[in-house]
Amino acid sequence: MFSSDFVRESLLKSSDEVAFIIDPRVSVEPGPRMFDRMKQVLTETGAGMVYSDSVDHPRIEHQFGSIRDGFDLGPVVGVSVAAARAAGLRTSYRWGGLYDLRLRLSESLPVVRIPEPLYASSTIDTRSTGQKQFDYVDPRNRDYQIEMESIATSHLKRIGVYLEPTFSKINASSHKFPVEASVVIPVRNREKTIQDAVKSALGQKTDFKFNVIVVDNHSTDHTTDILRGINDPRLIHIIPERMDLGIGGCWNEAIFSAQCGAFTVQLDSDDLYETDATLARMVEQLRGGPYPMVIGSYTMVDFSLTAVSPGLIDHREWTRENGRNNALRINGLGAPRAFATSVVREFGFPNVSYGEDYAVGLAISREYQIGRIYDPIYLCRRWEGNSDADVDIAKMNGFNAYKDKLRTIEILARQKKNAGAGGKK
Repeated sequence: MFSSDFVRESLLKSSDEVAFIIDPRVSVEPGPRMFDRMKQVLTETGAGMVYSDSVDHPRIEHQFGSIRDGFDLGPVVGVSVAAARAAGLRTSYRWGGLYDLRLRLSESLPVVRIPEPLYASSTIDTRSTGQKQFDYVDPRNRDYQIEMESIATSHLKRIGVYLEPTFSKINASSHKFPVEASVVIPVRNREKTIQDAVKSALGQKTDFKFNVIVVDNHSTDHTTDILRGINDPRLIHIIPERMDLGIGGCWNEAIFSAQCGAFTVQLDSDDLYETDATLARMVEQLRGGPYPMVIGSYTMVDFSLTAVSPGLIDHREWTRENGRNNALRINGLGAPRAFATSVVREFGFPNVSYGEDYAVGLAISREYQIGRIYDPIYLCRRWEGNSDADVDIAKMNGFNAYKDKLRTIEILARQKKNAGAGGKK
């Protein structure tokens, strides 16, 4: 987080063609050739900006879709002074000066990573990854998020990616579904929580028929036995033939199955619906839009279901006017998620176990309006079994690189869409 004034001062201090912006909040110990190496790469590549790995902290490549404000450049970046002056800092930002400059430079010049540990540095934020990931929905950070959304939206407009709030209509499906709705639960090795999740789903009260499709991804603990012990005809227990499925692949098994309902509603294998009216509420919202996708709100709880910080996650940053544009900046869209099955079948889920929901949400929002529920209707358990509770830097880099690639794909798709519409949409 750098203000526009700080970035300007850093550029003005430089009497060379390269300016170095160093985060004053951390202690940086430069390697023997840090400044020379950054200047060399910046000059030889014609980049607008360079950054590098640091000791014990590898970083990822900057790509077309790396437009999130949380992209990790590290505490030291080198900037072409001439390119920065040409790009300009058009507005005075309290936090987003460097973010705005990076996006502006990336529109015409590469932002280059040097995959070498050119320095050592202290750490600003020592919290776990599981704690950091919700900062963008913390109400205390709302002013910051509004500023970042403004910067990102301006960038999308300049590169021909911005979408106006006009949406395609959903074509009525002629397909006959066996039930009105299906709760979908992908699971692998959740013997501690799967019975609670299924009980929560089967306990929903509705005026329509529904089932619960559990895709059991070859569990090796007692999950399979627990599921086989539940005697309810509404429970559809699927064990895929394939052995190479991620969570997205399990979702595909459910939505393309003959037992799937007209609407599909998410429930993770370690989470719960907050009340027995959640399913009805989600389906009502899907019908009412009508929407191809609805995203609810959830309360963070510990394993014993006691509320924990940051509490309610409602994604109120989402707006009808700009939600699908801002979705390219943030790292997630929320939960629980529900879909019109006929529409989500058009897209399918990528066969991965991280970011599969984000990929589908981005693609659907390119064409359609997504509905939101801001009341808490879901309980999201945070415990050591969560896949994102606390991951190491290598795994986190993999997660972030994948989501940046999803954004790259989506940006290219939206540019194509806008070009085909003559830039009107």
